[in-house]
Amino acid sequence: MKNWFYEQMAMYSAYHRDGRNQATHHLGVPMIVFSLLVIAATVPLTTISGVSVTLAEVLMAALVFFYILVAPLVGLIAVLIYGALTYVAAMVAAQGNATGIFAILFVVGWIIQFIGHGFEGRRPALFNNLLQIFMAPSFLIAELLFMAGLEQGLKAEIGKRIDTYLPKAG
Repeated sequence: MKNWFYEQMAMYSAYHRDGRNQATHHLGVPMIVFSLLVIAATVPLTTISGVSVTLAEVLMAALVFFYILVAPLVGLIAVLIYGALTYVAAMVAAQGNATGIFAILFVVGWIIQFIGHGFEGRRPALFNNLLQIFMAPSFLIAELLFMAGLEQGLKAEIGKRIDTYLPKAG
């Protein structure tokens, strides 16, 4: 499972080399994730001890659990960041107009992403591998950790694999 994660992270990294593209993703990805959480928070799945559990909570729990398994520090930070986003998304969804908020944030978030890929000169990785959409939140956290000098083992694993995903010189 870790090797698969490293491969996916290497692919994601190869499509996000330009600093401007990376910057747009630090804004656009959380907007998209939040928009999805808002709409998913309107889908109740079950009730446990009188507390409603929504699709947003189940999806985010599964994603951060996976991150914790494969990159514990990234996963723990994801719990804090995306746990807070899930909580706020539930509050926003409870206020009504979840569909409108979802639509605006989702569209604006993707516009920001595509602007970033214009700087990159390369289409988004998810056009080649749809699973890349699940890598964005973890990679954004990893990028920040790399800048802080942390998670050097993860950075090295990505570095060993990235050449496979870089554009071929022509």
